[in-house]
Amino acid sequence: MEKSDKKPSRNYRLALIDAVSHERLWSLRFTKPIFIGALVSGIVVTLVAFYCLIAYTPIRTFIPGYPGAQSRRQAVQNARKIDSLEMRLLQWELYAENLRRVVAGETPIRLDSVVLGREGRRSVTDAQYYAIRDSLLRADVQNQEQFNVEEAPKGNLPIEALSFFPPVKGVVSEGFDRAMHPYVDITAPAGSSVSAVLDGTVVFTFWDSEEGYLMVLQHAGDILSVYKHNQKLLHQQGDVVKAGTPIGLLAESSSLTKGNHLHFELWCEGQPMDPVQFIKF
Repeated sequence: MEKSDKKPSRNYRLALIDAVSHERLWSLRFTKPIFIGALVSGIVVTLVAFYCLIAYTPIRTFIPGYPGAQSRRQAVQNARKIDSLEMRLLQWELYAENLRRVVAGETPIRLDSVVLGREGRRSVTDAQYYAIRDSLLRADVQNQEQFNVEEAPKGNLPIEALSFFPPVKGVVSEGFDRAMHPYVDITAPAGSSVSAVLDGTVVFTFWDSEEGYLMVLQHAGDILSVYKHNQKLLHQQGDVVKAGTPIGLLAESSSLTKGNHLHFELWCEGQPMDPVQFIKF
């Protein structure tokens, strides 16, 4: 009879014995494979339990670097501020470009080209886009000739000799500074009538949810006047207005406007001018 070379599996016993009476209180028999399997299973179960405890309970907020509720709120607020800054930058780009075009005698650009022109995407939401498009560009240019302002004859009087009508009855709250503040702020009650300073043509209108309506008038002698912070405009692009004619109503103060005031700019031959030198407020 051949002798088998296969070694019999060893059995192990884990027992709990009373030290005094040597009575066996509890015992467990197992083999080496069973012990290894139980050990691996215990480790896996422990890891899964720790993962669930950290992932699905508030304990995860104690982990260094993990974003808590306050961090998430701050992230949302920062995202909103970024969107607001992008919107503000878009508006200023449109305003600056249109002002340059008006000074050069060109047609103001459409908002569509600014919003959609950057890598083929919109920098504002659809709701903001259509709201701005509807309010800022209500009167699209159908007949370009209605915006053509006749060139002033060479014999026109210089700006120093012109008689300006005050844009609003009030007090200059912040004066002119060519570098930092190339315009003046005129404090006046909300609802005050805003008037054209000279005979001219409405070449551009703009609307902003925080700063209200804006209007730009082109006058003879390559002179521009800009009126901002209106709650309502009384004329549209292409309208011809006379000096002293009401063109809008002053808006109430907003989050970015300290007190009710008219933002007024005066430009001559592409250069900002100090309105106080020519207008008695």
